[in-house]
Amino acid sequence: KQWYQRRVRGTRDMFARDFRKRVMIPLSTYMKCYRIGDIVDIKGCGTVTKGMPYKVNHGKTGRVYNVTKRAVGVIVNKRVKGRILAKKITLRVEHIRHSKCRDD
Repeated sequence: KQWYQRRVRGTRDMFARDFRKRVMIPLSTYMKCYRIGDIVDIKGCGTVTKGMPYKVNHGKTGRVYNVTKRAVGVIVNKRVKGRILAKKITLRVEHIRHSKCRDD
């Protein structure tokens, strides 16, 4: 239990959901198709604790590199001591959504 408490420390407002939307997740979340190369936004959903992103990845945009039955692999950039590293993370589909950054 300690590792989980460290991981979600200080995220009460970050992963909180709106009132009366705390339990049910719309089925449209599971019906969306993700393909390799898609650009997605990472937004953690507090209802589902499996496959949840770390708080440093919340709000970031990445590119899909792997798709499985319930999860999606995403490449995000992380800044470490002045360098930018490409990190591969695996998230469940409840915690990602298609990005609107390329909509014109």
